[in-house]
Amino acid sequence: MLGKLFGSNARVKILKLFLIHPDKKFYIREISRDLKLQLNSTRRELENLEKFGLLMTIDAEDENKEKALDPIVSDELTKKKKTKRAKIEARASGQEKKYYQVNPGFILFEEIKSLILKAQILYEEDFIEKVQKTGKPKVMILSGFFVNDAEASVDLFLVGRFNKEKLIRLINDLEEEMGREINYTVMEVKEFKYRKDITDVFLYDILERRKIIVINELGLI
Repeated sequence: MLGKLFGSNARVKILKLFLIHPDKKFYIREISRDLKLQLNSTRRELENLEKFGLLMTIDAEDENKEKALDPIVSDELTKKKKTKRAKIEARASGQEKKYYQVNPGFILFEEIKSLILKAQILYEEDFIEKVQKTGKPKVMILSGFFVNDAEASVDLFLVGRFNKEKLIRLINDLEEEMGREINYTVMEVKEFKYRKDITDVFLYDILERRKIIVINELGLI
């Protein structure tokens, strides 16, 4: 089953788009353009995911009829000018007659969404580099949300010296990408060692829970 889901880079990109924006509807050409994928490849992957049950289609004409019944929405639509590209796409015969959207009733929806979002952090090679560019991390631990531990006090734990503004921007970007708030804690090395020496309850709760140690320059294990 997982092999069928993650059989290509195009499929992963499409899954990520839909699972991060589960309430949005997308046209085939819109997806192809935004993700920089070949149109035929995009269409094939969408059809596979629809057959699998993760995506569903909505007729564009029915969608427009529903919007027309709402005077507020209709009025807003009349105020928006279509771009030249949008006009060209709208005239493409047979291509833009339906939207694709996540099927929230799919039995594995939450599990697949969680897997995609967490894998994104673990497998994006530049994530650690981004953290390192914000300062000098000595310890980086993923916990809480990233390891399915709802009782954990933090999702991300960092030890070291950081540029506060850069780190906050990085965390904000991460939250936007993940679609949720990230609980994080930052300590300087001196504070970390002190808390460790006095068996600080908060620190040891982090260290003894289920976790993924990404950076470890202080000999945690």
